[in-house]
Amino acid sequence: MDQQANLSSGVALSKLANFLITSFEKEEIKNQTKHGINVNRFVSEIATWYEKFRNAMDYREEEVVRRAAIERILKRRLLFGGNGEKIASPLMRELLWARYFPDSSISEEDVKKVAHTIDLYLALRTELISREINIGVKLDTLIYQLLSSHLEIMLNKNKDIEFISNFIFHILKPHIVIKDDTEENRDVQVFIAVRRAFAKDDLAFLRFHLFEQYFGKLTESSLPKIVANFQKGQREIARQINYPLKERIISYVKKQLPAFLIFTEILRKQRAGTRSLIKNLPEFQNAVFTVSEARYKTISSKVRRAIIRSVIFILLTKFIFAFTVEATYDNIFLGKIAWDSLIINVVAPPILMVIASLFIRTPDRNNTKRIYDRINSILFIDDPELDRKLTINLKPENKHPILNFTFTSLWWIAFILSFGLITFILSKLHFSIASQGIFIFFVAIISFFTYRISQTARSYTIPFRQSFFVPILDFLFMPIIRVGRRFTEGLVQINILIYLFDYLIETPFKEIFGFLEQWFFFLQTKREELG
Repeated sequence: MDQQANLSSGVALSKLANFLITSFEKEEIKNQTKHGINVNRFVSEIATWYEKFRNAMDYREEEVVRRAAIERILKRRLLFGGNGEKIASPLMRELLWARYFPDSSISEEDVKKVAHTIDLYLALRTELISREINIGVKLDTLIYQLLSSHLEIMLNKNKDIEFISNFIFHILKPHIVIKDDTEENRDVQVFIAVRRAFAKDDLAFLRFHLFEQYFGKLTESSLPKIVANFQKGQREIARQINYPLKERIISYVKKQLPAFLIFTEILRKQRAGTRSLIKNLPEFQNAVFTVSEARYKTISSKVRRAIIRSVIFILLTKFIFAFTVEATYDNIFLGKIAWDSLIINVVAPPILMVIASLFIRTPDRNNTKRIYDRINSILFIDDPELDRKLTINLKPENKHPILNFTFTSLWWIAFILSFGLITFILSKLHFSIASQGIFIFFVAIISFFTYRISQTARSYTIPFRQSFFVPILDFLFMPIIRVGRRFTEGLVQINILIYLFDYLIETPFKEIFGFLEQWFFFLQTKREELG
């Protein structure tokens, strides 16, 4: 009630909120380029469906799919050498074909900038190779990640994410305390957490942002200095990315985001009209409730898309494992293929995932009220009211040895119970050892996928009180989820289908797309000659 009274009485916005709204008032969204590059609509339709299928095999957040596509195209086109001038134009056409950018939104000037940027990073790569600098990661992988991130940010003229990320960073920073570490390291970790939780940055984006923070922007003039300090800089970037407390900080930031996410939607919709809307209490409250209800509905569609992508990913990888590992094992040790267990192994995991997704719920109206109160807090109070501060230690505190032993024992008991029960049931169904291993492997992955999807569904939820069943579910399923996370990370790295598509299938496909586009242009020219 106090916050509502503050609003109605015309209390000034906080310094951070005022700066954010002013930035949106000044920012102009890039309109379609009048003389941008056009691509054939038929070719674009085919390429779009191809990209949807390809992306389903590579489980990523929707926010980084375009960057990943840029990296993938760069790898393929630079495989046998080349430079910016040769690569830039076909790269942009492929992105336009797949509708990663709207038709006509990329100009020839943009292509020149892309070519220049590609040449800069190729020059950086050449210099680093000549000096034989060891950076602890594969150099080509790092260069492709930095380059693709740079191009994505450069081509995406919308700076909304940057403005809001900065806003969230400055609000949350005082609420996170690392007792036995420097404020500088704390600030970097809060920055990383905001980029991961809000902007949905992947490892490539994080490396790029930290690269620019440490070295500044890559230019012809800065190149020698960057090369000279590259090893030291990358060592520091790796230390920050692998910081022991990063997951706890990310988790805390995620819990604070719902109000920021809803206000972001209002900012994007209102832009220059945001300030006047906030001054009108009833309209502002109505806008918060309207936007919240709309976002709750989009959660359902986002969850469905995530489930479909996950099922496709699982099915494709499952077929490889089932018909290579399991079938081979059955033939060698059993003398025949156990088709019953094979079919169950292929079909059951996706079905289990779909069933689990049915229990995912969207937020209610009471949650919207909490969001509204929280928005008022971050808009009008310099030190807004959030959840209690996160106070953590880099070095673990000395726990009572008995308690430490007890907790560790309970964790391993949960682990044994979870996987032991699955193994017992599969043994009763006469699954071979290989079939059991594959089933457990994919059940763990599905558990992790389902957990991630449930987190997506809760992205607009401000926790009120913990359910009675949460600790029980955590006890039984958290070991499986953690194992599934490790499996997923490893599976993405060795997904054979991805390499087949990227280097054996995609290349001729894209050449066919290019031929079709030229052919349709030729036919159009002939048609125009008829008058």
